[in-house]
Amino acid sequence: MTKRVITTCTRDCPGCCGLVAEVRGGRVVSLTGDPDHPVTRGRACGKTNAYVKRLAHPERVLHPLRKSNGKSGSWLRVSWEHALDELSERLQTALDSHGPESILNYQGFGERTALTILNARFFALLGGVTTLTGTLCSGTAIAAQNLDMGRRISHDPLDHMNARAIVLWGRNPAVTQAPMMPLLRAARERRQAPILLIDPVRSETAKALADHFIQPRPGTDGFLALAAARIVLDEGLEDGIFLANHADHAHEYLDLLRQQDLGRLLAACDVPEADAQLLARTMARRPAAVLLGWGLHRHKQAHHSVRAIDALAALTGNIGLPGGGVSQGFDEYGPYDQSLWGEDLHPPRRKLSMPRIGAEILAAQQSETPLRVAVVSAANPVCMAPNSGLVAKALDSIPFVAHLGHFLDDTSDHADLFLPCAAFLEETDIVTGYGHNYVGPVNKAMEAPGECRPMFHILRDLARRNPAAGLLDRPDEEWLRRLVRPLEDAGVSFESIMAGPVRIPWAPMAPYTDRRFPTHTGNFRFLTEFGLREPAKDGGYHFLTTGGPRQICSERTLDSHTPLPVVRVHPEEAARLGLADGDEAMLGNDKAELRVALKLDAGLRRDTLAAERGGWLKAGHGVNLLTTDEESDLGRGTPYYGARVRLRQG
Repeated sequence: MTKRVITTCTRDCPGCCGLVAEVRGGRVVSLTGDPDHPVTRGRACGKTNAYVKRLAHPERVLHPLRKSNGKSGSWLRVSWEHALDELSERLQTALDSHGPESILNYQGFGERTALTILNARFFALLGGVTTLTGTLCSGTAIAAQNLDMGRRISHDPLDHMNARAIVLWGRNPAVTQAPMMPLLRAARERRQAPILLIDPVRSETAKALADHFIQPRPGTDGFLALAAARIVLDEGLEDGIFLANHADHAHEYLDLLRQQDLGRLLAACDVPEADAQLLARTMARRPAAVLLGWGLHRHKQAHHSVRAIDALAALTGNIGLPGGGVSQGFDEYGPYDQSLWGEDLHPPRRKLSMPRIGAEILAAQQSETPLRVAVVSAANPVCMAPNSGLVAKALDSIPFVAHLGHFLDDTSDHADLFLPCAAFLEETDIVTGYGHNYVGPVNKAMEAPGECRPMFHILRDLARRNPAAGLLDRPDEEWLRRLVRPLEDAGVSFESIMAGPVRIPWAPMAPYTDRRFPTHTGNFRFLTEFGLREPAKDGGYHFLTTGGPRQICSERTLDSHTPLPVVRVHPEEAARLGLADGDEAMLGNDKAELRVALKLDAGLRRDTLAAERGGWLKAGHGVNLLTTDEESDLGRGTPYYGARVRLRQG
């Protein structure tokens, strides 16, 4: 007998797809899209069914493990009682001897559900431990849009149906958000809306969806936005009403545009004038929707580009217009009662920069309060954080590291204790996405194998051993009801959420349609200066590490890796270096060097190399050995794409 369970994907992906799990004999046998989800509409990416196989993969850890002799020792199976007793003792000893700041809570974004938020509550109740600030993802764009509009609020994906033109700026939904593809096709057909893709890489979306393609130099999107804005101004395509009535600093922005030399802007982004004209006239079709990708802000000065794109949309009257706007993402934690885990529970303590976590940990070890214990959850920082070699060294400097996860990945190699977690199909929870406005149920479809436990249950059991944090000791459903209290106050019942996806009641289809913004004056704020620097021409290649079609970030297994990381290169560059398709070569910079396999790709720029992110170091991959651990100039984001690399025969 087959049972159908309605659930939602919780992976680190904007899709947050509604899913249907088919269960037979107590096991999930297939996972498909939920046709009743209003946004994802039965679509799910190719990674979905692969996740079913992942649940029963022989490499999955099914029991708690403890290193036998330091971090370089071998793993030995221990009981849950032994594992949690030791972790509790380690935490208490650190509290007693060095205070709460000697404990690091490193919680990543690999699991994005409501109950996992309460991990932060546990650590706050311990007295306020060392936590993280900044992000490996979208902090730069959020901060930039907050400057322009007061608060980043994106258009509902269904609002794109009202667009007369769509600009995908650095976004590749064919791979990173598959359910958007039919929506975008429907939008194009409904209003004959052309789709323009802007990306340094001729991606899968360029082939499958785009009507036009523009390929700027990496990191120079702001120059392209200014060039298009200058053309808008020269051709009289601006929206004078918006400029006069709904904007601050419009005169300064227009003066800034008039001071720009169009030829210099085009040379900086390496785009023909005809392409900039196409962008300008596309934006002037009104309403034109701009969808920003996440790679766009993986540059140190990316806020200049985001603000220039926002300004281009405002100049053409597309801000506050149904079918228009500049959409970047959604606040997936916004619908929850944030008093349950926020800083109200305890004054903020020391925070370490997520983009610079290796250097920050090592600096903390030289302070008056060195780190004695780290708990790493929903993350694989040794693989995914920049400058991976330094991150590994930093974790090794912490006397005791506990890692919560599914597989013995790179971070587990630098841990002392491994606690196996249940997967989302094996637990009950709630999830909201950062790609749309729906809250979805996470309904348990099967029992977790072995001794795997939901992450929240692990923290709750740990809290029972510590009187200060014992306030976690309530049933899952009670916590979920408390977390979604803002939704219930708005008329959305807990029962309706668990039955299927529910739209967040206060989320607008199109924000700012009244042209009133949550800024000091209530107006949109134009940028008044543009400080984006042209990339240095030092002979190195830009190195883009993009999402792939088979895995999400580092959610892999050892046996899923290719023998060598695959790096894509333009055929003419390969020939110049005496290399051919399939050749082994050496990719490196001043941090490290990797042996790679080459794949020729005429869709790349000659100054750019590309590879999939997320491959494990222990499998001979680890592209983040080459990336730079620094923060973006605004928003404390991670400028992964600032890394320059060399390629040579090897």
